[in-house]
Amino acid sequence: MHKDKKLYEYMLDKTWDLTEQWYESLDKSQSGGVYASTDPDVIHTLKQQNHEFHQRFCRVFQQENVEFQKEFGDWILKIAKDEEHLNTPVHLILNEFFRTQEQYLYLINEFVEQYGHNYSKEVIQSWTNIVTKTFAEVMSCFTEEHHNHLQLKLQAQQEMINELSSPVILLREQNGLLPLVGDIDTVRAKFILEHTLMQCVDKRITHLFIDLSGVVIIDTMVAHQIFQLIDALKLVGVTVTLSGIRAEIAQTAVQLGLSFGNIETTATLAQAMTLRQQPTT
Repeated sequence: MHKDKKLYEYMLDKTWDLTEQWYESLDKSQSGGVYASTDPDVIHTLKQQNHEFHQRFCRVFQQENVEFQKEFGDWILKIAKDEEHLNTPVHLILNEFFRTQEQYLYLINEFVEQYGHNYSKEVIQSWTNIVTKTFAEVMSCFTEEHHNHLQLKLQAQQEMINELSSPVILLREQNGLLPLVGDIDTVRAKFILEHTLMQCVDKRITHLFIDLSGVVIIDTMVAHQIFQLIDALKLVGVTVTLSGIRAEIAQTAVQLGLSFGNIETTATLAQAMTLRQQPTT
């Protein structure tokens, strides 16, 4: 019942006006995000994105629901993963959706003032209803996709942080060094296990120094993971020297029943490397 070709054409004809009006009334003093940008390229892209929104949205008065949702879904995915929008607080984006919704409600009133005598009150009310309903669906879908892409971005950043904070440094004579610093949770411990094995194989390391002097606290699960790493390294032909083990870490290992008996340990990394350099008799 809400489909109307004349209303669609009326709105389509005003899409660029809607974009220009929206941008002119935009609060550009808000801190951060795409809306505060002064970069001409960013502003041009933002206007294009807004205009594409209008071109798609007004089709709600022309297209069937399935076709409309598909085309609008493409726009939502594009904006949700756009870097400028990912760096914009979501409440600011939702605020602009609400402002744009007001534009459409005003546009319907404008249309009714000119052509309302041709339509019943029920039909006119259905237009208002479909605008508010569609905007609610669009905002809900956008928020979900925006969140998903933010999570992917954060995950990629965390993986990079983990990789940079768990480097296997190649030393001379096929020796390697894994200096661990900071808190180690179960997720990071799992990454260290997988990353270290791969790096030792790729770099053809036969002896690895694991220095724990920069690690203050290790829980029982993480301590178990470190011992699993040592066992896994042995399976690929890599021997290990542990250095810098704090009393708290040693106590955790003992409580777990994990034995250092078959592992070379030293108080400091310097002692470990000196011991390794001494000739065997």
